[in-house]
Amino acid sequence: MDATDLQPIELFDGLGDEQLEELLAAGREVPFGPGELLFAEGDHADSWWVLIDGVVELVRRTERDDMVVGRMDVPGRWAGGYRAWVETGVYLASARGLEPGRMLEVPATALRDLAATWFPFGSHLIKGIYGMALYVESTARQRDALATLGKLAAGLAHEINNPAAAATRATAALGAADDKLFAALHELAEHGITAEQFTALDGLRRDLAARPAPAYGDVADLEEALAERLEAQGVDRSWVMAPVLAAANADEQWCQGLAQVVDERSLQAGLDWVVSSLQGTVLRAEITESTRRISELVAAVRSYSQLDRAALQQLDVAEGIESTLLVLGHRLREGSVAVVRDYGATPRIEGYAGELNQVWTNIIDNAVDAMAGEGTLRISTRAGDDGGVVVEIADTGPGLPPDVAARAFEAFYTTKAVGQGTGLGLDIAQRIVRERHGGTIEIESVPGDTVLRVRLLAAPPG
Repeated sequence: MDATDLQPIELFDGLGDEQLEELLAAGREVPFGPGELLFAEGDHADSWWVLIDGVVELVRRTERDDMVVGRMDVPGRWAGGYRAWVETGVYLASARGLEPGRMLEVPATALRDLAATWFPFGSHLIKGIYGMALYVESTARQRDALATLGKLAAGLAHEINNPAAAATRATAALGAADDKLFAALHELAEHGITAEQFTALDGLRRDLAARPAPAYGDVADLEEALAERLEAQGVDRSWVMAPVLAAANADEQWCQGLAQVVDERSLQAGLDWVVSSLQGTVLRAEITESTRRISELVAAVRSYSQLDRAALQQLDVAEGIESTLLVLGHRLREGSVAVVRDYGATPRIEGYAGELNQVWTNIIDNAVDAMAGEGTLRISTRAGDDGGVVVEIADTGPGLPPDVAARAFEAFYTTKAVGQGTGLGLDIAQRIVRERHGGTIEIESVPGDTVLRVRLLAAPPG
């Protein structure tokens, strides 16, 4: 390797032949092949690596497997060398060859000395900017992550609390209904009810349980008529029994059938037994529905976080959007946000499902904020021309002026009030879509119709 290898590379514009020779003398040429490890994540960044030719992929280790976070495929792309400016600098990812090529490896100490010699003022600026950028970014990202986690946790707690509280109330009521049922059986036995009478009474209960619910407009009249009849017969708590019997569609014929089965002395106990049985059926259905809802929420959280799945996987984009909507349900119900879905036929694509869910979270959360909690959220999916998927998320908020829309994806740029946003949401979304999935994300905004359009490839590059 000589100066002619470095001269065409834009990174080295402004360096003379003598300086390029100094740089080459301080470093060394490192050829590599597919799969060959060049440097490892977490090791001290003692060297500055510059791509001369070939392709290198950058990989980070997750709890489950290796995850590709970027590629170096253009001559002049560089990595490492952080210890030239910060003593604690480490490699943020591992680098391994994807296509054969060469890299220039320069020790970080040599890079620091050369920079200090060639442009000392610039060297001081780089060190200061690098340190400040690390501090600001880490602080802001940590704050944003904690804020997002806090909002999601609070929302999920609220979502789970409702069905959990309903199940708790229904369980307590079911216990009371069971106590009443057993007390009614004891009273019927004391009154000497025969097996034939009890069988007929159970038949009346089964008849009610099998009847369709009455029309909504008829319930009040039916309840009033039953309450008057029961009160006339001297039945205690008629105002409690009448709503239960009315909801089961008990009519005059059914009441006459009950009078033929039990005498006046056993009427109260017979009604208590029938009503308690009906209440038990309704309460068990409530408990089943509440626990089903809790299970759905847990499943949605697992789908959202992808805790039990590989990082790169075949995925259904609409499924990820639905799990995100469920997780953000509390945000949609805080005001009056209507969700309109238009899921077209789309292929399954390869992607990082957990990261895409973060994209949907940021976009939907921003849309709800833009509408101040009131409006229409429209979500549509369709197949892309290249075999991928196009997702559009639109809101009916006031829209973004052109100058604001042009900067929407800049890191730390936000139009929200102080303390309400970090300006990282759309920056993170853009990084995930572009760098991790090779896709695009864009904004079209007019008052009353702001659209975020995400285009995803059938599979990430590489």
